[in-house]
This record gives sequence, structure tokens and C-alpha cells, in this order.
Amino acid sequence: MTVAVVGASLAGLSAARSLRKQGYDGRLVLIGDELHRPYDRPPLSKEFLSGTLGEAELALEADDEDLGAEWLLGVRATGLDHARRAVRLGDGREVQADGVVIATGAAARTLPGSEGLTGVHTLRTLDDARALRDELARGGRLVVIGGGFIGAEVASTAYALGLDVTVVEAAPTPLAGPLGETMGAIVSALHADHGVRLLCGVGVKGLSGETRVDAVLLEDGRSIPADIVVVGVGARPCVEWLQGSGIALDNGVKCGADGRTSLAGVVAVGDCANWYDPRAGHHRRVEHWTGARERPDAAVATLLAGGAVEPGVPRPPYFWSDQYGVKIQFAGHAAGADSVTIEAGAADDRDVLAVYRRAGNPVAVLGMNQPRLFMRWRKKLAATVS
Repeated sequence: MTVAVVGASLAGLSAARSLRKQGYDGRLVLIGDELHRPYDRPPLSKEFLSGTLGEAELALEADDEDLGAEWLLGVRATGLDHARRAVRLGDGREVQADGVVIATGAAARTLPGSEGLTGVHTLRTLDDARALRDELARGGRLVVIGGGFIGAEVASTAYALGLDVTVVEAAPTPLAGPLGETMGAIVSALHADHGVRLLCGVGVKGLSGETRVDAVLLEDGRSIPADIVVVGVGARPCVEWLQGSGIALDNGVKCGADGRTSLAGVVAVGDCANWYDPRAGHHRRVEHWTGARERPDAAVATLLAGGAVEPGVPRPPYFWSDQYGVKIQFAGHAAGADSVTIEAGAADDRDVLAVYRRAGNPVAVLGMNQPRLFMRWRKKLAATVS
């Protein structure tokens, strides 16, 4: 037997580890479009960008770790021929595989019209972070397009480095999607606390500059001078290579609660996987570090058992962010909550513990500089929904 893991970041590495842990001793091939061995992405917008963490410290593999795998790095998967059980590669090669784990992740969305302008960055990969770090080291005026977590972390890091920072967010309230209007406003107030300009409720019309960006043009007619621009407007699942394979695609690879796809012998994990959530009764694509680390166990069990595994209820999704010295932690789903209450701390002090409820039952919890209380509530939340 051969199992091919397509994607060599955290989700792919977690799947490979799980295969070995669950007793698979056959041929294992990991395919990655980056040249780098698996590395940790969360520090890219924070410690690595600020220069306080080096590349060696990003490594996800232990020095003595040996999965007995073949690594095909720097080559992109271009197709999946299920009938022939083959993964086609961009260099013309094919990998024959009895089982396939799809872990191709997501790619940063770009701003139309920004092609060819230097000084415009997205932040998703190590190479992205290297390029942006070099530019931030020279200082200047930074405009971050998008007030989500990546954009906010970049703004926080750049502020600490001494840059003049402006954040532009099209929505009336940043982070309202993942956190809701009330808590999104409280968390995004961290920008104003530190003198970072936050412009909300206005879209970006385009960028100006001949060869290098010099301003961000807003839809209301304003022009924001910029030496550097970071586009943080979300990510798209990397599933183009699966077109024509017969696999069901819907906001990523559509799969069951066990990671099983519409093709036998193929499972999906990580940011590209649109898993069925039995608690919500519909599919969700969750782009969080913990999901990429934890969910491959269930998908691998399904793959090795040929689909004859009853999946457990996954833990509520969890993510964290560090902004302006404040640790932000969130677990669960804010969407659908009919109330949110601050259970501890004070919003003005940015040290709150907030609980989201639906019909009186907790469905999510948010902590700002409340790690101990947050972890207790996270465990309680997991017990409630399991």
C-alpha cells in the first residue's frame, strides 16, 4: 500500500504522524508545493515578523523525528486521477497511491489590480513573511487592508516596530464575523488604544503608484498614503487542482464528520476541508491551527478502516491571537448566539471573559488576558456540546 498526503504543512504533517501512530507501516509520500519542511504559521505575523523568533524555531518536526516518509517538496499537485489511483504533479511525475489525504490548505486572497506593484504584500507563507519583515525593518507608513486577525496582528507588530499604521476595514465592525458585533468592537478597540488609525465601513477602490505603491484609494474618495500595504482579506481553499477529479467541492473539499470525501480512499483535513459539523447540522470550513492538528486523527482512522469508523463529536474550534500585548482566546461559534455577557473583568481594561449563549446554553467563550478562566470555560464548553 501507498498513502499520499498532498500538503506538507501542519495538517499534512499531523496526518502523517497519525498514520504511523495508528499502525500504518506502508509507503508514505508527502507532497508540498513549498520547498520548506513543515513550519508553524501563527508566529509569522507576530514574533517572526518582529524579528524575535528565527526560522529554526518555526520547525514543526523534532530533530530526531523520522516518519519513514518520502518528501516531495517544491512541487505542486495538479490533478487527482481516482480511477488510476494517481496524484499528478506539476513536474510531470505521478504518485500512485491506494489512499490519499488532501491537506492542501488555503491561499491568501489578493487585491485585484495590485499585480506588478512592489510594496504590496499578503501574509500566508514563510516566504511572504520574509519579504514583509525586510520591508517593515525600513519603517514608513503601513496600510493594512482588512481588520481580521491576521491584519490586526500585522498592525500590532508594525506598531511595535515604530511604523505609522492605518487599518482599513470594509465592515462596520472588525471581527464581527468570528466574534459578533459587541465583542468585535471591544477587541478591535485595541487599535485606537495604541494610536493606530482604524477606518471602518469603507471599501478599497484600488491602489496608486507607478511601480511601487504610494497610496490606498478608498471608495469614499479618500487617499491614504502608504509605503507598504498588507492585504489581509481572507483566504481561499486550495482545491483548483481537484477540478475534474469527481470529488465533491463546496467551499473546499466537502466531507463528512470523519473527513471522508465523495471518493473512496480519499479524506480531507485542514483549511481546505469543509467538514460536516454534527452539532450545527451543516458543513463548516474552519481555518484554525488546532483543527489542523487534531482532526487528522479521525480522518486517518476513517482512511485506514475503509470508512467503517463512527466519528466522535469534535471539540469546539479554538483559536488565539496576540495583539498589542493582549492575549485573545476564543472557542466555539459566535454565530447563532442570542446573547453575550461579560462574566469577568472589564471591557475598558481589555481583560474580559465573555460567554456566548443560545437559549441559555453556552456556545462560545472569549477571553482577553484571562487564560486560566478561559481554559476552565473552554473545558466546560466542550463538555456541554459533546
